[in-house]
Amino acid sequence: MTEILAFTSAYLCGLAARQLGLPPLVGYLLAGFVLHFAGLGNTDTLHLFAELGITLLLFTIGLKLDLRSLLKPQIWAVGGLHLLLSMLLGMGLIWLLASMALGPFASLNPTAMAVIAFGLSFSSTVFVVKVLEEHGDMNAFYGRIAIGVLIIQDIAAVIFLAFSANKLPSVWALGLILLIPFRKVLHRMLEASGHGELQILFGLSLALGGAMLFESVGVKGDLGALILGLLLAGSSRSTELVKHLLAFKDLFLVSFFLTIGLQGGLDMQTLLAAVVLGIVLLPIKSVLFFLLFSRSGMRARSAFLSALSLLNFSEFGLIVAVIAVQNMQLLQPEWTTILAIALALSFILAAPLNHASHQLYRRWRTLLLRFQGTNRLPEEMSIRPGSAQVLVFGMGRLGSNAYEQMKRKVGDAVLGIDQNEAVVERHQQAGRRVELGSSSDPEFWERMHGNLDQVCLAMLTLPTQRENLETARSLKREGYQGFIAAIARYPDEVPQLLQEGVDMAMNLYDEAGSGFADDVWQKVEPCIRAHQEKPASDPGDYISADTRFHPQEKPSAGK
Repeated sequence: MTEILAFTSAYLCGLAARQLGLPPLVGYLLAGFVLHFAGLGNTDTLHLFAELGITLLLFTIGLKLDLRSLLKPQIWAVGGLHLLLSMLLGMGLIWLLASMALGPFASLNPTAMAVIAFGLSFSSTVFVVKVLEEHGDMNAFYGRIAIGVLIIQDIAAVIFLAFSANKLPSVWALGLILLIPFRKVLHRMLEASGHGELQILFGLSLALGGAMLFESVGVKGDLGALILGLLLAGSSRSTELVKHLLAFKDLFLVSFFLTIGLQGGLDMQTLLAAVVLGIVLLPIKSVLFFLLFSRSGMRARSAFLSALSLLNFSEFGLIVAVIAVQNMQLLQPEWTTILAIALALSFILAAPLNHASHQLYRRWRTLLLRFQGTNRLPEEMSIRPGSAQVLVFGMGRLGSNAYEQMKRKVGDAVLGIDQNEAVVERHQQAGRRVELGSSSDPEFWERMHGNLDQVCLAMLTLPTQRENLETARSLKREGYQGFIAAIARYPDEVPQLLQEGVDMAMNLYDEAGSGFADDVWQKVEPCIRAHQEKPASDPGDYISADTRFHPQEKPSAGK
């Protein structure tokens, strides 16, 4: 009966939180507190579900882990240095509050202070992914940097878990190294499982079975789940498996948030402690991220958006608190409640700020640019359209088809733009003129030297309606007078595009990439032919990804 009431309450409170523009897990925490005040407590079933959720969380992290992506200094250096600095600053704040004998801080020893500061140094993977998905920026440069930093944090958290079991591994733990040559077998088993329920069963069995295997030799089971996921990472089916397991992981994690609230302990002292931690540490955390990103070669805008997306506390901080209470006996049970409230408050603050992130950057742009370094990462360097007469924004399957069709008509006067580094690299290796950039980024247009007068056609084949709309608005703000054609995913999106100045908008399911290009061609052919009759531009007008100049440098004569 308790479980039914718990999940029903979680749904209602989660729905209310969503209607207010907050992550549903804020509602789950609130549901737990409400049920506690109603006289209900935790059950073995809820605890079991909570443990399953944590195990699947780490398994899916392992599945998505690309060790090569962590080699960038703006990821491993910034992630590691931020973790250390925010932990030291957090310990300083907690020590100050403890020296003032304020409530629950008064009884903390230095080790307990370090554990709390460590837990609060993380950012929420769940929250950041949701923010990036809503903005359509999962593959944007700043989004990939934020995800990379989260992975660095996850690795640090898993190391903590490995040493928090309060027991030494047995000699049989050495045999776990034999799992490495077993990797190819696991890949074959995943591929042989197909796309349905067998694939899901394989993933669940591997995650839970891996946790049990590691526990049996004295190693933390959660670490086993992450390592088994890591062994599967890179498989052709790993991304598909993640999608299948996300629903199970999210469902079981609901129980984790419920169990935190059902522990109770909510009073004025715990509430004030959580508010103080949130008000002081969150701004420090975000400013520190921005400064470190800026000095690593990122532009002010990318650094700001990455820092703002990481402006929150993590659900992993709650896991750290639970371990410190139950396994290490370092903290009083009230600290799980304090960190749970701090987590909820961070989401309440971060949600509206991230929703208005682009407006906030435009408002504070002049100030933020003062902190921008002189060095620039390759992904942030300048783009020059040169002799391009056709721009294709979004080089996925549809954009690639449109690019090829237009290339047959106008030759090398086509330039593709995409924000996914791997996609750009693949196209460049195939000999296509494709540049890295996000057309919804206001500074993208500053990276494009020269004007758009010679561009006759802009084709918008971006993955989301929001990106297509923002690109159309940006083109108009830049004074672009040429033809704009766009693809819509749903019929009701076509009028929205037309209202933003798009000249031709087509339903994705009515047109393929080549058909889209053919229909547009007859509209823009006179403009392109007129430009082709002019004297040819200097080939140096187009600077490829390998030879771009520095943003602060002026192109020399003849380039």
